[in-house]
Amino acid sequence: QVSLVESGGGLVQAGGSLRLSCAASGRTFSAGTMGWFRQAPGKEREFVAGITWIGGSTTYADSVKGRFTISKNNARNAVYLEMNSLKTEDTGVYYCARSPRAYISTTSAFYDSWGRGTQVTVSS
Repeated sequence: QVSLVESGGGLVQAGGSLRLSCAASGRTFSAGTMGWFRQAPGKEREFVAGITWIGGSTTYADSVKGRFTISKNNARNAVYLEMNSLKTEDTGVYYCARSPRAYISTTSAFYDSWGRGTQVTVSS
């Protein structure tokens, strides 16, 4: 069983920055991928960014390319999401998730462990 805990959310003005963290504990793993998803009120959960544990390959949603950066620390079993130039449309609950697949999937169904989420609110 893998436990994921997100932190770092909060209220920020448009144009500002936030750094989200995801700490993994429990059953250790050295393969697979980690992803960040978000869900805005009244909308479906959507993929934001993903990274492979081995190699550190990354994938981003078009809406965040150039503004968000995903990174990892294998020794700490941690994943981060640096968010810059935030927009009001970035508001939502951000979830960290883990997939056993070796390649990054943008589909939430392929992720088997999820955190409880952290709220990000971007004001205009």
